[in-house]
Amino acid sequence: MKILIVEDEPRAASQLQIMLNICNFDYQLLDILDTIEDSVAWFRGHKSPDLVFMDIQLADGLSFEIFQQITVDAPIIFTTAFDQYAIQAFKVNSVDYLLKPIQKEDLDAALIKFTKTNKPTSIDHDMLKQLLGSIQKPKTRGGILVKEGSGFVQVDISLFSYFYSEDSVTFGITDNKRFIIDETIDQLYETLDKDQFYKINRGQVISKLSLIKIDPYFNHRVKLTISNPRDQEFIVSRQKTTEFKAWINR
Repeated sequence: MKILIVEDEPRAASQLQIMLNICNFDYQLLDILDTIEDSVAWFRGHKSPDLVFMDIQLADGLSFEIFQQITVDAPIIFTTAFDQYAIQAFKVNSVDYLLKPIQKEDLDAALIKFTKTNKPTSIDHDMLKQLLGSIQKPKTRGGILVKEGSGFVQVDISLFSYFYSEDSVTFGITDNKRFIIDETIDQLYETLDKDQFYKINRGQVISKLSLIKIDPYFNHRVKLTISNPRDQEFIVSRQKTTEFKAWINR
């Protein structure tokens, strides 16, 4: 069974492969892709796999946008950390969807469903266009609950200069403190105001108010000067450079 994984978190892609092995699923991994751009290029240059595992939120947008650019003649099992996308996944004719962290019993059920259908599905592009247009901006939060001593305190969101992930721990930086946040960087970013905060790469989210300077960087990337940087470097990933510049001009 030839499969393709579309996932922008390396650890999640690795965990999925471990889970497939635990489920005794006989497969050949063709590739792991992490962006809409790379996925579109891959499908244009290769024969369709037997099955695609596709994360809904990729580094450069929602994976639903892939189907606006190319035809995918393969069954799809969507994966997502956010239940709000479950219905959308079914509307693009997926075999199933899996909520992260993926549980063995859920993966088993999705694979059983796949073996029963095991056929390409067509994407209704008119419906998909309406779907993408109807995805509403999520409610944003005014504060973040952070660890302090043996307890927790809430810190106003406007006080944070940036957030970053290190060794699977999420940190938030204000002018004079570093806080531990009990959420993944993706879970946190999903609740932030996208006009004020931007995820410049897999592990860093910056506040527009903290941005001081933008400089060119090699391989078509840009390097940022941020207030209160501590020991962090801020490099906008190649796939996000154009989108980042548009965000700055909002």
